[in-house]
Amino acid sequence: MKFDTAELAAWLRLTECVGPGAARRLLAMAGSAPAVFELPAAALDQALPPKQRQAFSQPPEHLPELIARTEVWLAEPGHDLMMLGDADYPARLLATADPPLLLWLQGKRELLASPSLAIVGSRSPTPQGEDNARAFAQALARAGYTIVSGLALGVDAAAHEGALDAGGATVAVVGTGLDIVYPKRNEKLAARVLAGGGLLVSEYSLGTPVMQANFPRRNRIIAGLSQGCLVVEAALQSGSLITARLAVEAGREVFAIPGSIHSPQARGCHALIRQGAKLVESAQDVLEELPPLGAARSPETPDTLEETPHEQQALLDAMGFDPVSLDALMARCGWPAAELQAALLELELDGQVARLAGQLFQRRVAG
Repeated sequence: MKFDTAELAAWLRLTECVGPGAARRLLAMAGSAPAVFELPAAALDQALPPKQRQAFSQPPEHLPELIARTEVWLAEPGHDLMMLGDADYPARLLATADPPLLLWLQGKRELLASPSLAIVGSRSPTPQGEDNARAFAQALARAGYTIVSGLALGVDAAAHEGALDAGGATVAVVGTGLDIVYPKRNEKLAARVLAGGGLLVSEYSLGTPVMQANFPRRNRIIAGLSQGCLVVEAALQSGSLITARLAVEAGREVFAIPGSIHSPQARGCHALIRQGAKLVESAQDVLEELPPLGAARSPETPDTLEETPHEQQALLDAMGFDPVSLDALMARCGWPAAELQAALLELELDGQVARLAGQLFQRRVAG
């Protein structure tokens, strides 16, 4: 999309000088970003607190360089900028309490209006939690939903990967400028999102570095773009619970996968369930609460384990699905330690068992 330099400069100056609430008030008064800067002083005094009024009167020194960088960036294929008030501004996001003034986009812009579901969770999930995120994302993407997440390590990354593995669409909402990928370990994933026909989204201008305060704010975009929010694993202080709360405030469905009562990573999900989130065990549980997508494909729920030799299956049955120590397994099975460790290693290499911290083991469900 071709942008008029004067209009682009007005939007960037507005977003760089004042907060989003004040900017929306000024836009409502003036009707457009360029017209904001023609408002009389009395109107500005009424609309802006003193500090923001002063900042508004003195454009930041970096503004000319930002405008120039943005014009160069926008000239690249697939790079775009969506403004509050654009005809295709996503209706779900517009209906939230704090819609962003600008959305920096890289990739497939039209995904912002697609049927979408957020999948979020811990940056340090258990192996089973990571498997669950990937499996649910695959199933829901096959059902026709765009998977929205935050490009973080752990559950977010697994959700994006699951959608891509299924040949589906995914949107990654980030907390930096789009010329910065954070965390750097996910640079290849960001490239894969774009190569797979997905979309990267940010409300932050080019060059915005990693700042802790920006990530809780970007969570409102994840929640706002989506018809529902699935929390896979989360500790009680997890940022994923912020996303879930924002989803509730926006009138969206919230889903949570239960876990072991002994796992700190399950406590956030259990708290959500106590507060009214729907407990889900399959993708179908999620789809039952969402509007039908017409001709979308049927979801595929995670498969059961392939046929396992009798002794291995006996060991898996003894493990159950909670983390378990070697000593506890020896007591349950009656196997010698060396034989049990060899069997666990074989199952671990086969992807059916995960080795956790603290010399614990956990059964993985194939997805």
